[in-house]
Amino acid sequence: MTDLPLSGVRVLELGNYIAAPTAGRLLADFGAEVIKVERPRTGDELRNWRLYAGDTSMLYRTLNRNKRSITLDMRSDAGRQAVLDLAALSDVVLENFRPGTLEKWGLGPAELDAAHPGVVLVRISAFGQTGPLSARPGFAAVAEAMGGLRALVGEEDRPPSRTGVSIGDSIAGLYGAFSAVMGLFQRESSPERPPLNRRSMDIALNEAVFSVMESLVPDHLAYGVERRRVGGRMEGIAPSNAYVCGDGGSVVIAGNGDSIYGRFMQVIGRPELAEEPDLASNAGRWQRRDELDGAIEAWTRSLPRADVLARLEEAGVPAGPIHSAADIVADEQFRARNMVQYFDVDTGGDEPARVGFPGIVPVLDGASVPVRHVGPDLGADTHDVLGGLLGYPDDRIRAAAGEES
Repeated sequence: MTDLPLSGVRVLELGNYIAAPTAGRLLADFGAEVIKVERPRTGDELRNWRLYAGDTSMLYRTLNRNKRSITLDMRSDAGRQAVLDLAALSDVVLENFRPGTLEKWGLGPAELDAAHPGVVLVRISAFGQTGPLSARPGFAAVAEAMGGLRALVGEEDRPPSRTGVSIGDSIAGLYGAFSAVMGLFQRESSPERPPLNRRSMDIALNEAVFSVMESLVPDHLAYGVERRRVGGRMEGIAPSNAYVCGDGGSVVIAGNGDSIYGRFMQVIGRPELAEEPDLASNAGRWQRRDELDGAIEAWTRSLPRADVLARLEEAGVPAGPIHSAADIVADEQFRARNMVQYFDVDTGGDEPARVGFPGIVPVLDGASVPVRHVGPDLGADTHDVLGGLLGYPDDRIRAAAGEES
């Protein structure tokens, strides 16, 4: 599609793992040409994460969809010059190396700005480009702990748990894409070119996590509240939890709105709980959360999941099934909005397999924008980009890409 919002924007992605590639994926999804630079021979380490067969993981294919892959040896003079030549033709440079790495290679902000005055530089790192921890390495797990999230995940009487995905990286990637668009908007709307320090976007993983912790710190400073782990609940809000049904399936029910709560208690056959004055608000219901959850689960366990959901829907009580991957594939709502899109992909077998991948968010015109292609093979576009875009001859391409002669 040539009419996507970011068509005509070129992004040079110098990133591995999840955070920066997530930002690049979001930009690519909406039309940006994203040129992903990978190290020769091995590529992005994500190619081997959760690799069950074949030579490229579905995780890599998912996070690097709609991009072009080239290999460059950024430790060589030829590779570094190719980066600068590509930066000269790019609107955004995106990176997530440890602070100081690009500068050590002669590819820091000053060099990139000299190659293209006006380029937007998006930098994602564990703790940011400044401060006493800036030089320290760190993955999302550490950021989630230091940003306050890990302390709230899990059961109160057990050690902190982790979400099932690298949520810290994903949040930072969202900020990375937002920063890129913000930088482009600033550049295009300003009468004069913004200075380099205003075009360099500094995203720290731990700060990205902290930014979604709602009123964690204000509640502590204002009221002395120390939030704690409460399992499937949300502190101070009840009833809202996960419940097991009679057929073994599980549902999440959010019956915590004051008017919703009354209808909810009618549905489960406990009207007396709807009439008690001290249960009229969340504060009182939170104090009796164990009693309420016991009454709710006694009801859910008496019915199959489909019946539980049907009765709650009829009463206007927010609820939904806890989906597995197989459930998502079969879900009519996901299907109606084109949120699982299928491609023939090499999975290590004799023939490509038909594999569904997540669609693109946000939806435009009622359904997900079509994914153009899944994450490319390593270096699939090296010769096309360096030869076609930069006009390099074959010997210069081989030198820059670190290809063996």
